[in-house]
Amino acid sequence: MDANLLNLDGETHLRLRRLVMKAYTRPRINEMRQGVVQAAEELADRIEGASTFDLVSEFANRLPIRVIGHMFDVPEEHRRPFSQWVGAMFGSQGPQQVRDAINSIHEFLLHLIAERRREPGQDLLSGLIAARDDHDKLSEDELVSLAFLILSAGSENVQHIISNGIHTLLQHPDQLAQLRGDPSLLPAAVEELLRFAHPNQMAIRRFPTEPISVRDVTIPVGDTVLLCIASANRDPERYPDPDRFEIQREDKAHLGLGHGVHFCLGASLARMEAEAALGTLLNRFPHLSYAGSVEELQWRPSFRSHALKALPLSPK
Repeated sequence: MDANLLNLDGETHLRLRRLVMKAYTRPRINEMRQGVVQAAEELADRIEGASTFDLVSEFANRLPIRVIGHMFDVPEEHRRPFSQWVGAMFGSQGPQQVRDAINSIHEFLLHLIAERRREPGQDLLSGLIAARDDHDKLSEDELVSLAFLILSAGSENVQHIISNGIHTLLQHPDQLAQLRGDPSLLPAAVEELLRFAHPNQMAIRRFPTEPISVRDVTIPVGDTVLLCIASANRDPERYPDPDRFEIQREDKAHLGLGHGVHFCLGASLARMEAEAALGTLLNRFPHLSYAGSVEELQWRPSFRSHALKALPLSPK
């Protein structure tokens, strides 16, 4: 499942990127916005009467699964298991658990692709299959890998931006008050959250094609390099007071969604989902608060992903 956009360069990368770009155009994202807001409202309805709820399992995880599941027309009963397998793969549960999760994802995608090939629809996966079968633009590995990338990135990263975002806002009541007082600041708040609280600590591995000197270190050709996104987004040479969370920060650029030709294809969708989720939660629950000790919150045991296992909250 490695033959996807993250791991390919040059003409191959551009060829694959062009195949899926039409699903992420700005007009298409704007068309989806009302449906995403409606889904967020329905999830808020479910937790409105509760004394406490877990934001991760009852809201943040469910919303992006609905969105990406709809884009791929994945049956409702298969969406949650897929999300759990992806979480196990990234959650450093142990080598065997990771292998089992990857095998389950692979088998699921092969089955889904075979089903959709027999009965194509109007969804994104059907379009990718048609591009492969009718025009020979996608190899079988490329098809499975693209489906894996879109489904996993679409469900995994967004849920953690939502939960990390609410946690960060509750930790900064002055910024939360600003946002409640002026909802037009929501897009700026999402950008600052992508800089300050993005779950991905590291980019995926890269390999220099020529020797590179960074300060007094020379990285030889072919060495594995892990670029620390979290460090870059807190670089004091770029950002004034980089460890301060400030939704009205002037410099809104960050590396939370990548850079250059590898800039996240679903960036507009991720931003829209985060805005819909945070906007709904803050509007529906004006007294949202922690339902336990902040010190007891548990984080995923992973060097790559800084994500909450659960976030118990009180909506009242």
